[in-house]
Amino acid sequence: MKILDIIVRAFHYPAIRRKIIFTVLMLVVFRFIAHIPAGGVDLAALRNLFNNSPLLSLLDIFSGGTLANFSIMALGLNPYINASIILQMATFMIPKLEELSKEGESGRAQINRYTRFLTVPLAAMQAFGMYFLLKSQGIVDVLTPVGIIALCITMTAGTIIVMWIGELISEYGIGNGISLLIFAGIVGRFPVIFSQTTSVLQATNIFPLLIFAALTLLVVVAVVVMNEAARRVPIQYARRLRGGTMASPQTYLPVKVNQAGVIPIIFAISLVLFPTMIGQFLGSALDNQLGLWAQNLAAAFSPDGLMYNVSYFLLVVGFSFFYAAVVFNPKRVGEDLAKYGGFIPGVRPGSATISYLNSVLYKVTSVGAVFLALVAILPFLVQRATGLTTVALGGTSILIVVSVIIELTKQLEAQIAMHRYEGYVGKKSS
Repeated sequence: MKILDIIVRAFHYPAIRRKIIFTVLMLVVFRFIAHIPAGGVDLAALRNLFNNSPLLSLLDIFSGGTLANFSIMALGLNPYINASIILQMATFMIPKLEELSKEGESGRAQINRYTRFLTVPLAAMQAFGMYFLLKSQGIVDVLTPVGIIALCITMTAGTIIVMWIGELISEYGIGNGISLLIFAGIVGRFPVIFSQTTSVLQATNIFPLLIFAALTLLVVVAVVVMNEAARRVPIQYARRLRGGTMASPQTYLPVKVNQAGVIPIIFAISLVLFPTMIGQFLGSALDNQLGLWAQNLAAAFSPDGLMYNVSYFLLVVGFSFFYAAVVFNPKRVGEDLAKYGGFIPGVRPGSATISYLNSVLYKVTSVGAVFLALVAILPFLVQRATGLTTVALGGTSILIVVSVIIELTKQLEAQIAMHRYEGYVGKKSS
């Protein structure tokens, strides 16, 4: 296999080998800390709650697999991801942050510093909310104010630790540390999923499971194809004198089908889960008409219900268009082309180029947005198609795992190519 071949070749270079070993050790440390539980938690009741709640299982994905154990890192990467999204969006809305992002490495370092600062209050607020949510389910003991503060400080510190581990991997290891930690959390849940699948196999006929396996393989192939798919817009530059002849260099501007990656799904989850979480909290805390209304709201937005999945689908599509327009700004791209003497063959520079790029972006993003939305609601579709309710195909999990593997493979190939080039230049100069 190509991936295994790349890993074997990477181990031939000591510098890359050290990075791989460091990354593996950091992931082992992360998984070890993820099993250190916070105090005052009924772990048996917590596991039972997670087994029966697709809502919490979904949140556990983005915590890196630490929420199900309610470890000291129970919040995991959620506050950091939220802070990163807020800062990323603010970069395009606040002129000072936009200028800072254009200052190169120093500007990005300053934005990362702001992200860390914002992570701390977000983690504290989420820890406070998580305590009251689990207390309403009878899973966490009733604590004194001092105990609540201690628990929130512990969980906030756990978030800082996992954030630090992710940044260490990004700096000294291979790949993006945050993505790898989420990847490790998802992979760590595979034994549980396999156990559930085995129990279903013993209790049902094999035909639905064959459909389930075929859909899983189809999703993996589709994720790979959509991650690499792009519309190549031809770009031609003004004629220049090269070697005594006039040359007109031509290149391509890639417009990716999946511009935003998994970010629209993260945005959509944060909104579509809000009615359910508020409904569960108020429904258990209040014994009046408002509490009854909250319970009905939570039931209406159940993760296996139609309203939840329709809302989820529409939100993912909407956020995909929004984020694609932010990342690939047709107006800015058109202005940059005009500045450097580039143009699209057959399209006039200026407003016509911007309109053309807008049209291309809309058509390409439409495909990517619908694909992401289908991946997001895949558990609902699979359960309706196969009739299996105890086995859920996590489309979001597959998307993250495949995307991380593809990105990691590309980085390893780039590292190998760089070391080969350095070795070749060294031999040539000697």
